[in-house]
Amino acid sequence: MIARAFVVAIALALAGCAGVAQPVLSTQAATTSGQVEGATRNGVTAWLGLPYAAPPVGDLRWKAPTPVAAWQGVRPATAFAPACLQTGVSMPGEAPPVTSEDCLYLNVWSPVEHDSEPLPVIVWIHGGGWTNGATAMPLYSGANLAKRGVVFVSVAYRQGPLGFLAHPELSAEAGSSGNYALMDQIAALRWVQANIASFGGDPKRVTIAGQSAGGMAVSMLMASPEAHGLFSGAIGQSGGLFEPLQLAPNYQLAAAEKDGVAYAASMGAQSLEELRALPAAKLLGGKAGSVGHPVIEPRFLPLSPYDAYVAGKVAPVPLLAGANAEEGRSLADLSRVTAANYAEDLKRAWGDLPSPLVTAYPFTTDAEAKTARTSFERDLRFGWDMWAWARLQAKAGRPAFYYRFDHAPPFPAGSVREDWGAAHFSELWYMFDNLAPEDGAWTGADRMLADRMARYWVNFARTGDPNGPGLPAWPAFGAGGQVLVLGDTIAPRPAPVDLQLRVFDSVYDAVRGSAFGQNK
Repeated sequence: MIARAFVVAIALALAGCAGVAQPVLSTQAATTSGQVEGATRNGVTAWLGLPYAAPPVGDLRWKAPTPVAAWQGVRPATAFAPACLQTGVSMPGEAPPVTSEDCLYLNVWSPVEHDSEPLPVIVWIHGGGWTNGATAMPLYSGANLAKRGVVFVSVAYRQGPLGFLAHPELSAEAGSSGNYALMDQIAALRWVQANIASFGGDPKRVTIAGQSAGGMAVSMLMASPEAHGLFSGAIGQSGGLFEPLQLAPNYQLAAAEKDGVAYAASMGAQSLEELRALPAAKLLGGKAGSVGHPVIEPRFLPLSPYDAYVAGKVAPVPLLAGANAEEGRSLADLSRVTAANYAEDLKRAWGDLPSPLVTAYPFTTDAEAKTARTSFERDLRFGWDMWAWARLQAKAGRPAFYYRFDHAPPFPAGSVREDWGAAHFSELWYMFDNLAPEDGAWTGADRMLADRMARYWVNFARTGDPNGPGLPAWPAFGAGGQVLVLGDTIAPRPAPVDLQLRVFDSVYDAVRGSAFGQNK
């Protein structure tokens, strides 16, 4: 059978000139492991469930990804592979996905017709708090972005204890441990470098993008020496790893290894051999929650993203990053928050907090208390990190484009999303341009915002700058600290959008000092 890349080459040669839009004549593509065949629908070909590493099972559990075994013939690629083992769901209202420990697969969407030049590539890393998430979620379909002229790739990666376990025996075995999820993402990027040309993509223009835990992963990949050179741009949405590590000591390898030993004991395992012999589903019990986070370790993440910026050791690529105006409304249980119990409820959720962070969000009434809690959750979890990321990027002298999503999607009354507003996740429907009818009573204003956001994101993947014809100007963050507000109107304004972020600065500076200088 004829490889897709070969058929395209023949078609372009017959056309006799470069730059003319040509139809892709085959749904087959060649990878380094063998031929694959996808399916075409509405002008986009999708290849689903492509293996980018060997199944991480048996003796390969808690090891760096290994190459895929070659196959003979043509492998069908028309169905999503199972998601990685997980607990719960990554987004309220979604059904739990089918899962398996054998889960290192990715998906590719490419437009049927495009110019003869290779297309820019977006590699999407889903969120889910490091414990859940699935590439098969309809919202993550890359079809509508592919129609705009990119090759879109979504990646599954190990999660929870399977993705992040650190343990002394694992460190002795490989020189370090933890961050298997990050290793998976790097292996997927290497797969993209080796194979994406067969799908119409340009390996020299690969933008990594992610939301929530996926955004944190993007910040880690920028800091990982193992990932440098595998991508040329970065998009972080409501997720980055920039708080002082002094406030999260269990992220350090020695502490993470101790947590790993306690986790193994909770599983009834006295050795690594016994852990690897346990059924995969059992590994989600015990003290699994204590080992489901990134680890600062010598090889894949020797410095936190913050410290990597300070040391000048982040990937020198442009950045598009931002957060949502009401992140907390889809995450915190606001129904029980009142003016009377605010402090008690906040302590229940977050423990003892520095008093300046608590008093920075004043309120009098119950309604004001709910708003204060929403704003606090936004800034603690995402708002400060994204503002810090943009400042660090600008101080490093590299392009940064910073946004604030400030639009309330019209989710249906009675749905779990009814009162979300501009909450965590809400921008995804727009940047993916996936306004499915069943998800809301979408208006012309919603569709215009989705169109503009998708164009910004695709432009950034194409050139490292989101600006383009017919779009409101998006100024670079720079020393002036400009943020583009994406809402009913799209316009820049000075950052920070919320002055409480400066309170976080003062608290965090007291812990570790500041690296922001004039951009503070």
